[in-house]
Amino acid sequence: MTQVSRKLPDRDKILLNLLEKKDTNILNLMVGNPVDEENRYLHWEDFKYKTPPAGLKPEEWWTKTKLARQAQSKQIALKDSEGEPFSFTTPDVVLEELHLLDQNAAGQVVTGNLTPTSESRDTYIISSLINEAITSSQIEGAATTRDVAKEMLKEGREPKDKSEQMIYNNYHALQFIQSRKEEPLTPEIIFRLNEILTVKTLENPDGAGTLRKSDSIQANDERVEAGLHIPPKADKLRDRMGLLCIFANEKSSHYFIHPIIRAIILHFMLTYDQPFEDGNGRTARAIFYWSAINSGYSIIEFISISEIIQYSLAKYGKALLETETDENDLTYFIIHQIGVLKSATHKLTTDLEKKRLEATQMLEMLSKAPKLKSKLNSRQFIILIDALKKPGKKYTIQGHMTTHGTVYETARSDLLPMSGRLELFDMHKQGRAMVFVSPSDLQKRIEKWIVQS
Repeated sequence: MTQVSRKLPDRDKILLNLLEKKDTNILNLMVGNPVDEENRYLHWEDFKYKTPPAGLKPEEWWTKTKLARQAQSKQIALKDSEGEPFSFTTPDVVLEELHLLDQNAAGQVVTGNLTPTSESRDTYIISSLINEAITSSQIEGAATTRDVAKEMLKEGREPKDKSEQMIYNNYHALQFIQSRKEEPLTPEIIFRLNEILTVKTLENPDGAGTLRKSDSIQANDERVEAGLHIPPKADKLRDRMGLLCIFANEKSSHYFIHPIIRAIILHFMLTYDQPFEDGNGRTARAIFYWSAINSGYSIIEFISISEIIQYSLAKYGKALLETETDENDLTYFIIHQIGVLKSATHKLTTDLEKKRLEATQMLEMLSKAPKLKSKLNSRQFIILIDALKKPGKKYTIQGHMTTHGTVYETARSDLLPMSGRLELFDMHKQGRAMVFVSPSDLQKRIEKWIVQS
């Protein structure tokens, strides 16, 4: 794990020495910038290796920077284990990224050629929930392949081991968040969320959804294991949970905190408090989703932050530690998470553009076969695009129900014609279930409809 020093230059001592020496540099320290010349908000661990401006020592330059940050910082009501408050700064680089998120994250999303109010919107949300459930669980130690996990969730089969159970739980926890996204956050919602996340995965089954009773915790968190982070004592957790919910629901016009920053702080505080025996990271990421969606950022429903975090867990852990080791300055974690959101939003944009092109190509093909086009609904249209890319792929009624958020009769009515009157798929029985297969000659079968038209 990345080591982050807790020993920072003594700002007060540096200023006092300059005053005693009547050093004119002290005036220079009064006007600074919270970021470096490359707009980076650096921790002392990285800052100390930079070449300072002429006439300044590294420690004096750091003091100049810290004073600039302090002048812009906003203190919040949430505190650390020692009762010291957390705070954050919003340098221009943060404001710029928040502005871009405001432009993109609260807008409508169009998937392919279909509008957000059609079935495609639900289909994409379900796909995002599945991806987030898998990667969020993998971050916490779940060991299974993405394909196996997707098959389990889509087919609705029971988990075979702890790793699959974690992913199964995470998926249903995210669905629970979706169902409560309009409600104020309460401790009971957080308890229920953790219970869903950890059921059938704990050595102590009674620990699911209840605050930890011990000050010594066993967590899948390198900070805790390395002794770099000591969570609050167990007897303080209930009060801290109550204060966290007050902060989450705060809507005061006299004290504005950008909704994305508020969601990120909630994420941080749950990882800081480690209130449960297990599942704290997954609970924290799920609460981030609740907060962002509750504040109107609908695009968050379509992205997976854990997919991005998983690519660089070291940076995630470093951002947590930088906050703890620099006077509870949440800005480090805020900047990291805004970067995660930026990457996730870019990935969504890329994915949607790919789907739009695929949909356009399919529409061009079907425009030559109007008889076939007129018989396809939006879900069948989506299946056909997927099937052309994946010869041999199997589709089931249960999987279709999960993927598109439909009931049994709708899914059955969608799939049966694909192998029946439309003659596009092959179908066989697997036990009592019907399995629909994308044939290797699907393109030719579509072309037959073109001839008929």
